[in-house]
Amino acid sequence: MTIFFIAITCITSFLAFNNRDIFSKLQFNPYQVYHRKEYYRLITHGFIHADWMHLIVNMFVLYSFGRAVEDYFQIYEVHYANFWYTFMYLSAIIISSLTTLRKYRDNALYNSVGASGAVSAVLFCSIFFNPYNKILLYFIPVPGLIFGILYLIYTQYMSKRNADNINHDAHFIGSVYGFIFPIIIKFTFFHIFINQLLNRGL
Repeated sequence: MTIFFIAITCITSFLAFNNRDIFSKLQFNPYQVYHRKEYYRLITHGFIHADWMHLIVNMFVLYSFGRAVEDYFQIYEVHYANFWYTFMYLSAIIISSLTTLRKYRDNALYNSVGASGAVSAVLFCSIFFNPYNKILLYFIPVPGLIFGILYLIYTQYMSKRNADNINHDAHFIGSVYGFIFPIIIKFTFFHIFINQLLNRGL
């Protein structure tokens, strides 16, 4: 499923790069969603990106950690694993956008695009299953759990500053959602996380 989402996202983003009407129609505009009931934007914006670098970074992270999550679902015998992976990814796009919808529903000029909310969910889902797996932080390998804590602090700080054009709220919410998602589908997975924490040192 990871490869499928990457392929669809790359194709859709490429089409949007070359057609501003497509880009405008699919992007997340809270005003249009709230006042004109264009609810489809809550999910379509996750399949287009602002530019090539935005697309490449998101798809690289998705490729790197999405396959791991799929493997974890198989290893821990998640029933209907493809369904739950797909559900996590798509629902993360929506859920990570709800705070933005509330904050900017009366701002007709606010727009947001990208799969960052869903990609963050996938990344943090992988951290849940393997909290000590090394993740590069400015080319320095750190345990995933430490990376996750620092990432959440950073996104929360940047969200409060509101000093750039990045939707940090989507990053934060998507991350938290992805981390708790395994517990949502099977509460006993909580014990797997605890065992991982206790049985491996930093």
